[in-house]
Amino acid sequence: MMKTCCCFLLNLMLVATFAFGQSDDEMDIRKLEKHWTELLDKGDTTSLLEIWSENYVVNNPNGKIVTTQDIVALMKGGHKFPAVKRIIENITFNQDIAIVMGKELQQPSNMNPNSEEWIPRRFTNVWIKTKSGWQLAARQSSKVVAE
Repeated sequence: MMKTCCCFLLNLMLVATFAFGQSDDEMDIRKLEKHWTELLDKGDTTSLLEIWSENYVVNNPNGKIVTTQDIVALMKGGHKFPAVKRIIENITFNQDIAIVMGKELQQPSNMNPNSEEWIPRRFTNVWIKTKSGWQLAARQSSKVVAE
């Protein structure tokens, strides 16, 4: 009976460790990744500027490096970014830096809702922890080229 009880408690501890194994920072980054994508979809430049660091920079899928000012001007000019579904595969922390990597699917310009026809890309997002919280500092996204 005692052996069964000990095994049960050990298994319960292991399950709890795996279920709650994410750090607070990792959970924050996962929430922020989803949140800033939603803000981009809504065109909410005011809230995006709070999440992006002052020197936020993007190497976009077209191979062009753009700044916060470029993105805001584009959005204020009426540009709507296509919908993106992002799948986080890895988050690595190095002191006050979080590096998020994964794959994403971008809705094609014809706005096809069939996600099987969406454009596959790879991404890297770099977050920095500041006094006011995590801010997105840099992003790189590339189209996946079929081999």
